[in-house]
Amino acid sequence: MRSCWVIYNGSLLSDKFKDQAVLVGEAAERAGIRAVLKKNYEVMIDLASPITARPDFVVFLDKDILLASYLKQNGIPVFNDPEVIETCDNKAKQYIKLAKAGIPMPATIIAPKVYPNFTIRQSGYYETVLEHLGLPLIIKEGHGSFGMKVYLIETEEDFYAKVEELRGIDYVFQQFIASSRGRDVRVNIVGGEIVAAMYRSSETDFRANITNGGVASIIELTEEQKTIALQAAEAVGAEFAGVDLLFGENENPLVCEVNAAAHIRNIYNVTGINVADKMIEYIVGKLT
Repeated sequence: MRSCWVIYNGSLLSDKFKDQAVLVGEAAERAGIRAVLKKNYEVMIDLASPITARPDFVVFLDKDILLASYLKQNGIPVFNDPEVIETCDNKAKQYIKLAKAGIPMPATIIAPKVYPNFTIRQSGYYETVLEHLGLPLIIKEGHGSFGMKVYLIETEEDFYAKVEELRGIDYVFQQFIASSRGRDVRVNIVGGEIVAAMYRSSETDFRANITNGGVASIIELTEEQKTIALQAAEAVGAEFAGVDLLFGENENPLVCEVNAAAHIRNIYNVTGINVADKMIEYIVGKLT
């Protein structure tokens, strides 16, 4: 009997992270695979000792890239691949890949590295950013989930305060897409195929994330939305992806970001489609 580990982060208090792992574990069991749910710290990265009770594969629902890399180095197939997890976990890195592939997205500038105890405030750099993108604009920290660490900047005062606050942190400046304020589309992709999609909207926030109070409904994707979502997942190498699309000029889709460990409970509740079943089906097919 095949076995798998479903790894999630054990330090996070919200039940949504274990819930994600439970959905995947149940899908594996339905497919005749013995699934063991593990918090990331329950797999010791002991470089002097071999991994015991090795699984046939790992579904990695965390951002502990060192652990994912360690498992891969030991010959265990990891989904998504650790390099993909690392790329998607850093928005700056993923935007570089998306741009290389020519994926439509908001105008984006990657902020330069500025060490915490220093500043480039008087260099003229930030004035150039403001001239290029205008206000309002978006500042996104490199690492963040559920719409957190994404800031709508509407004044120069707030702009300069934020860039000084973020010294030492990876982040990007991005064009604010006013036509998509409070609304977006989540597209779940498995193995180069669209499995499910939902429309998200918020009356109270510029972000549409359900965690921030947004609501979701079923959507019929346009052919352009389908094409761009698939291209975005391919650009970052993601076998499992949650691609977020914005509504640009004339409703043309723009990629907001690609998530390598997209949560699937909300899209299951909205559409009745359990993405976890498709994930396990894909892995079994790939490893057969």
